[in-house]
Amino acid sequence: MRKHYLDNIRWATVVLVVIYHVIMMYNGEEMLIGLGKITNLQVQHYDIFQYLVYPWFMPVLFIVAGISSRLYLETHADKEFVKSRTRKLLVPSTIGLLFFQFIQGYVSMSLGGAFEALTAEGVPAPVIFIIMLASGSGVLWFCHLLWLYSIVLVLFRKAEKGKLLALGAKTPVWMIVLFYFVVWGGAQVLNTPIVSVYRCAFYYVFFMLGYYVFSNDEVMEKLKKLAVPLICIGVALCTAFAVLYFYVKNGMNYADKPVNRSALYAACAYFGSLAMLGGMARFGDFSNKFTEWMSRKSFGLYVFHYLGISSVALFVAKPKLLPAPLCYLLSLIAAFVAGYGLYEIISRIPLWRWAVLGIKKPKKAEAEQPAQALQEKTDVQG
Repeated sequence: MRKHYLDNIRWATVVLVVIYHVIMMYNGEEMLIGLGKITNLQVQHYDIFQYLVYPWFMPVLFIVAGISSRLYLETHADKEFVKSRTRKLLVPSTIGLLFFQFIQGYVSMSLGGAFEALTAEGVPAPVIFIIMLASGSGVLWFCHLLWLYSIVLVLFRKAEKGKLLALGAKTPVWMIVLFYFVVWGGAQVLNTPIVSVYRCAFYYVFFMLGYYVFSNDEVMEKLKKLAVPLICIGVALCTAFAVLYFYVKNGMNYADKPVNRSALYAACAYFGSLAMLGGMARFGDFSNKFTEWMSRKSFGLYVFHYLGISSVALFVAKPKLLPAPLCYLLSLIAAFVAGYGLYEIISRIPLWRWAVLGIKKPKKAEAEQPAQALQEKTDVQG
């Protein structure tokens, strides 16, 4: 049976990412990404939302991706897995830059005045173009890391020959708690400078825990029973983190060192993810027309939403054409319009749908099947 709670975690988390990016775009803290503060408020108290969700919403997606990889590999060969992951993840985050995402690069660089600054420094035009392409990757950093983890997983599976999966199924609750120290250790190493989102070891731990531990029904049954305590612990930790770094430490940058390597950050990331995983497994394991639609469109929303937000920031908020509240509202609307609209358009254009979204042309037999039947056969994009 399909694990509907995984689909619901995906689309619900992507919606949180959209709201987060709207608030982050106009944040008044130490974040260097986005346009920055556009209100006259001395303190934008709603900025605390960033601190509440940032530590855990991407880690839980990596856990879900690890679980999905296990489910996929149970019925597909390693070669098929690599081919599928390359098409769905690597192609959109590399070739897709040339076909479409360079637009995001242009908007992002224009928003921060990068073109003027680079030109003033005498940077050659071809180099500026390459920087613009790289800037277009934006939210696709998730695809970069997930593709890399998928390739490493295939190699690792060949070495351990399935023994760790058997051990993972027997994981006791006390061991699940102790995995926190593995997460905290992963937060300390293999962090790229400048672009802080590429936390290779940190997110790899979540992906592998998803594959080897939380993909087992025996373990998930334990999390379901502990769902309410986990939710309470997750809320308490994230609240403490948000209050500490937003109010006590005056909006300290939560996305870079030393904050994102702290013990409290790791605790929010891990136990916040367990709260989401256990809570959705217990209370969100259902499907209806709305959740099915949201699940099918979640990858498109993830890929394109930031273009809508940043475009409003560049063309409306930056020149102050509208009051700040309307800029926030228009950015939120634009995120969903761009996310769903561009997905519907590009998913129908041959070649572009492959390059930008990793969608292959369906075989004739598949094209004749109802959409729901195809959904049940397809590993939803993580």
